Amino acid sequence: MSGEILSNEEMRRADTMAVEAGIPSFTLMKNAGRAVADVIASRYQPCRVAVLCGPGNNGGDGFVVARLLSEQGFDVLVACGGAPKGDAAEAAAQWRGARAPLSPAAIDGAGLIVDALFGAGLSRPLEAGYRALIEAVNHANVPIVAIDMPSGVDGDSGQVRGIAVEADITITFFRLKPAHLLMPGRDLCGEPLLADIGIPEIACAGIRLFENSPALWGECYPWPQPDAHKYARGHCLVVSGAAHATGAARLAARGALRVGAGLVSVAAQGEAVPINAAHLTAIMVKPFDGAEGLASLLSDRRLNAAIIGPGLGVNSNIGALVESVLAGGAATVLDADALTWFQKDPPSLFGMIKHPTVMTPHEGEFERIFPGLLASTVSKVEAARAAADRSGAVVLLKGNDTVIAAPDGRAAINANAPATLATAGTGDVLAGFIGGLMAQGMPPFEAACAGAWLHGDAAGRFGPGLIAEDLPEILPESLSSLRERLVTPRNT
Repeated sequence: MSGEILSNEEMRRADTMAVEAGIPSFTLMKNAGRAVADVIASRYQPCRVAVLCGPGNNGGDGFVVARLLSEQGFDVLVACGGAPKGDAAEAAAQWRGARAPLSPAAIDGAGLIVDALFGAGLSRPLEAGYRALIEAVNHANVPIVAIDMPSGVDGDSGQVRGIAVEADITITFFRLKPAHLLMPGRDLCGEPLLADIGIPEIACAGIRLFENSPALWGECYPWPQPDAHKYARGHCLVVSGAAHATGAARLAARGALRVGAGLVSVAAQGEAVPINAAHLTAIMVKPFDGAEGLASLLSDRRLNAAIIGPGLGVNSNIGALVESVLAGGAATVLDADALTWFQKDPPSLFGMIKHPTVMTPHEGEFERIFPGLLASTVSKVEAARAAADRSGAVVLLKGNDTVIAAPDGRAAINANAPATLATAGTGDVLAGFIGGLMAQGMPPFEAACAGAWLHGDAAGRFGPGLIAEDLPEILPESLSSLRERLVTPRNT
């Protein structure tokens, strides 16, 4: 399966398309229930199982699971609420075993609980009776298997509708939904598993949201060619802050060099010049004086990528420096202070964006330049898409569920970032990875996706104790693994 992610509405359309292609909807339900039952039977010994069924199709899946587990020696009790409808009614009619009302008492003595209450489609807070039941489920201290989505989690946004089941395993069908990757839904899903239930692949045609992985951008990754030289691999310029804040630019520069840019330079002013020069070896230092001096540097078209923002500070000269970079024509990464400076007049920044540009805000910076957008949209994905459309830049909205969105509507959710990345300077290195990839000719959306994925992969390989300086040094392990994954030897 490829990495498309389907919204609730897109999944409903995929189900409809399958039915129109000749697959009965009840067959899809039976296939879903069988997939869940197979996972349970493969992982757990027969025991007492409480299957909690809502009145909709998620509950219908639960009735199928109950019947199949009972046939495999599990002692199954179905607790159901409301009158099942449609296919769910047929599945319920085929269940001949024990039933009980939906209440906390239904899980007494259970060695495993199956959550088939609501699935991904819940769009309102749970009623009080369900809240009490879910509280009891979460305190039962037994394995919990959720069908499609832990009940209480909004499948489109990943947000909790009052309270949600805390699953150990979540089994979903055909494709992941946004909430399987967006926080806090991702944590509540436990281990997400994807099952094929017979929906045709054509149902993914036109989908514009993806899980970020090498499958999305690997074909355009800029591996060095046998006849390559450093001038063919791009030259990335990183603009340094003042003398007391030069470290962030060096972190970004190191990231750009390590990810493969042929040359990397740090542009510095005044007292920052000797400080940077004392700390850099393979990375060059280019002195400049003010916005005009920076524009003069960038008039050299061999400087084909630029990073501005890390450690830059927020003072009266910043706006002019950003304008010089954006006017220069180089592919640009705007980070940190380069974004914050424009919080009083974001449209003036957006009006300068004429060339490939990636913005890399965390949520605080995002709020400054796109005020109210996160609160007014359905999800983090839709906020990032709206921001990309408004600004004309690729927007990488950082977090443990980073979202990357392009002005053309493509978007990706990155889910491989470990908690160890929550330390100073790691965002500067990420900016360097992206700038270094764009210097090598990678398009901005793909460069942002690849940079985010490599950033998370490298952090995961290092493990506890990570600091920002470690990321460029562990990156070769990530790149070697990536190359083995993507590049097929000629003789095979």
